[in-house]
Amino acid sequence: MNVIAITDPQAPQLDVYARINQAKMSSSRRPEDGLFIAESAVVIGHALDAGYQPVSLLMERRQLEGKDRPLAQRVGDVPIYVGEREVLSGITGYALTRGVLCAMRRPALPTVEQVCAGAKRLAVLEGIVDGANVGAIFRCAAALGMDGVLVSPTCIDPLCRRSVRVSMGTVFQVPWTYIGEKKEDWPRAGLERLHKLGFATAAMALDDRAVSIDDPRLERDRLALVLGTEGDGLDPETIARCDCTVCIPMAHGVDSLNVAAASAVAFWQLRAR
Repeated sequence: MNVIAITDPQAPQLDVYARINQAKMSSSRRPEDGLFIAESAVVIGHALDAGYQPVSLLMERRQLEGKDRPLAQRVGDVPIYVGEREVLSGITGYALTRGVLCAMRRPALPTVEQVCAGAKRLAVLEGIVDGANVGAIFRCAAALGMDGVLVSPTCIDPLCRRSVRVSMGTVFQVPWTYIGEKKEDWPRAGLERLHKLGFATAAMALDDRAVSIDDPRLERDRLALVLGTEGDGLDPETIARCDCTVCIPMAHGVDSLNVAAASAVAFWQLRAR
């Protein structure tokens, strides 16, 4: 193992963990230009299992000498920076409650057609801006049988640190890609693309015309379920261009669920039988 004790918290090799913001890390979707951070041995292990390439590890010394040593042994000769918790907190700005961070190269994303090939159920995320919600949706998608996730150009990066952490590494397991590169590519062009690929589209929205999520008309061979941003929900144009609008019946005067909670209900109910 290429273990390097941290003696200078300002060393440029550590910039990725503390001094390069998310926007710069994901400003280009070309893999050779982008990095992301995975946190915890479990999440990093899932990334390694999926073939993601580590650049470096940042670990508490006690983790390297203890339960996370097998993880460190998996990364070959990439640098493993180690230090005491107090030193690492000074670098990252917060306590490493899970003991280890890994900087990894971004992968080359598949095309929409590749994600859709052979898929029967897709989740489409429109403009969701909370990384925790995106991570939770990926976890639900993996657990409840969705075949892939498509992300609109205005959605937060699924490989942002919070999304990766909340997803518990499922963002590395479920095929996903962006459906368009710029804001103008969604919803019209994106939905037309899905229709040409043989998918019926269902908008999750509060609408008087919405059918219940258990309506038998939703039992389609190929279905893409479109989920909207927190607060405002789906764009009216998206709703109008989808084949149908779907809602989850509510009780006790509750108007709706958080988008991540709603995704779990929808994925289970509309899973391919």
